[in-house]
Amino acid sequence: MHIFRIPKFVYGIYKNFIWEIPSDEKVLYLTFDDGPTETATKWILEILEKYNAEATFFCVGQNAKNNPKLLKSITDAGHSVGNHTYNHLNNRETDTDKYFENVEKCAEIINSKLFRPPYGRISSKQATKLLDNKYKIIMYSVLTNDFDTDLFPNFILQKSIKQTKTGSIVVFHDSIKAFENLKFVLPKYLEYFFEQGYSFKKIVDKDKISNPPTEKNPLSFSANE
Repeated sequence: MHIFRIPKFVYGIYKNFIWEIPSDEKVLYLTFDDGPTETATKWILEILEKYNAEATFFCVGQNAKNNPKLLKSITDAGHSVGNHTYNHLNNRETDTDKYFENVEKCAEIINSKLFRPPYGRISSKQATKLLDNKYKIIMYSVLTNDFDTDLFPNFILQKSIKQTKTGSIVVFHDSIKAFENLKFVLPKYLEYFFEQGYSFKKIVDKDKISNPPTEKNPLSFSANE
């Protein structure tokens, strides 16, 4: 079973995470995880420019270090960047201190307090340490599943469109694995919502989004590959 929209009850359980950005305007927040990669990121930037769309790229530090020109291209084009750990860590295999050290290593390259955990997973202790250090944990309300090579691209497109609404934070991937699906899905997804009068905005540190006071909840949610 594939989840395309995160159930609303999850927002209430994981109150320290930002799942969507409510708005009275027709606005969507597109995000791209796991890059930058030469294969996908440059192409994505060209597609976004065609629709005057802003987006947020949650970059793996090692990929950003290996592709500094691409990283600069993202910000030069007016998009924002976020931290996705330096090595795309699996939180279940990493203790809290090492996890935070890896986030901070990424922060030496990615100048942002926006953070998204790889695989959509993070423990209570890891989340608390990040929140205490002023990071905003940005999740998503719509998961496109573009990374799943067993799914037909048109199925991904239709399900993603159906589950998107005003204020949605939508996650795509600028990875090699997702690229074949993305080439089909992203242009048609943008075209559909552009014709419906939507705008596409980036998420930035100073946005009027805030994490509620830290609650010591047993956080461990997984909705990603």
